[in-house]
Amino acid sequence: MPIQEQKSDDHFSLRDESILPKGESFESVTRSISNGKDAVKGRLAFRLSLLAALGMVFLLCVAVTHLFIRGIGIFGNNMPSAWGFPIVNFVWWIGIGHAGTFISAILLILHQNWRDSINRFAEAMTLVAVLCAAMMPLIHLGRPIVFYWLIPYPNSMNLWPQFRSPLMWDMFAVGTYGTISLLFFFVGLIPDMATFRDRAKSRFGQYFYGAIAGGWRGSARHWSANKTAYVILAGLATPLVVSVHSIVALDFASSILPAWHSEIFPPYFVAGAIYSGFAMVLCISVLLRRIFDFGRYITQRHINTMVYVMMSTGLIVAYAYLVEAFIIWYSQNPPEIQVALDHYTGAAAPVYWSVIVCNIVIPQILWLRWARCNSYCVFIVCIIINIGMWLERFLIVVSGLSRDYLMSSWAEFHPTLWDFALLLGLLGLFSFCLLLFVRYFPVIPMYELRSSIFKSKAHPKSSEVLS
Repeated sequence: MPIQEQKSDDHFSLRDESILPKGESFESVTRSISNGKDAVKGRLAFRLSLLAALGMVFLLCVAVTHLFIRGIGIFGNNMPSAWGFPIVNFVWWIGIGHAGTFISAILLILHQNWRDSINRFAEAMTLVAVLCAAMMPLIHLGRPIVFYWLIPYPNSMNLWPQFRSPLMWDMFAVGTYGTISLLFFFVGLIPDMATFRDRAKSRFGQYFYGAIAGGWRGSARHWSANKTAYVILAGLATPLVVSVHSIVALDFASSILPAWHSEIFPPYFVAGAIYSGFAMVLCISVLLRRIFDFGRYITQRHINTMVYVMMSTGLIVAYAYLVEAFIIWYSQNPPEIQVALDHYTGAAAPVYWSVIVCNIVIPQILWLRWARCNSYCVFIVCIIINIGMWLERFLIVVSGLSRDYLMSSWAEFHPTLWDFALLLGLLGLFSFCLLLFVRYFPVIPMYELRSSIFKSKAHPKSSEVLS
């Protein structure tokens, strides 16, 4: 039976758009995704994107090499702004990775079938984002060669980490988050790797995918163990959505600085993390639909639903902005009021109002139906949201340090070219890793899509209802 192609127009009705197009079968899903992996390398867009990402990775290598030779003085960090772009990037990348865990773990437990087409690349995005985030505290250390002192390892000098240090909290938070996310990603990848192993034409491909598949034969015992492990890891990963970014927020909230000492930071950071993470997932989804021709499986209903989740968390972020302003006004604390005035009318005003416009004002256009159905509009708005969330982290980190209780210690933060080189290099590393993933791995989970087809055949009306 021929496959009915997904509508490629940007404007169309959602009423007759199901989660998967009609006419899909087990064989068509396997063939399309497997062949799509090989067809990607021949696309001009893929080659140009890979070349641009490699150039940005080279910039990252130059910046890190220069950093290790000269020290962190190459950045704009000063006194009292000892934290600068590295910590801003760290908080931002941790937030980016939250959407992958939310889509993979929480939506799996809630039996949301619409996640089946997007969870694989969302999980890959999480792993790459955690890798980018983990680099930041390490290169920000004055002596990165002794980073292993953060690890509680047995030693003859009874040297243990300083558990009162935020670095210690970040070490355990990122380590736990990365480990659970990697295991969750690997367990879900095994059945598809066995399919790639059986379809590989080269001996290297058979050994490569076979090593990852680990002897998977598709028996009932294998499926039972895989499903059990997948659900258990989902249960372990679910609390991480709240705990990891709450720990990052406590790095700030546990201090006594005027702009940081706030109990609203943990839930505020978690909502902002899911907000920016879903914006990044939507950007990748649009690119996969438009450039790499995966619009058959990442349908407009997926885009529509992700926009709703993103906009809901965006309203939570807007509410947090209002609560933060109310707390400052109600407390009548002079240092807090001074920081707020600096945000509203002072040196930080351009950044603050850019945050409001990027995170609150512009995204409201996505409540309109025509905007959600326009892939270009969704992509541009999501890019603006990610820029706004990065500026928000910059505002929190820099303004909190540059406006202390003593006016004599105030100083402005001015980033250098090496700060921007580090940021662009991390974006290049993120893009490069995702492009390699699209080229060599199934960007869409085949076995979960086949399960969706089986469920739709067993319950025909269920395929027309978005869970």
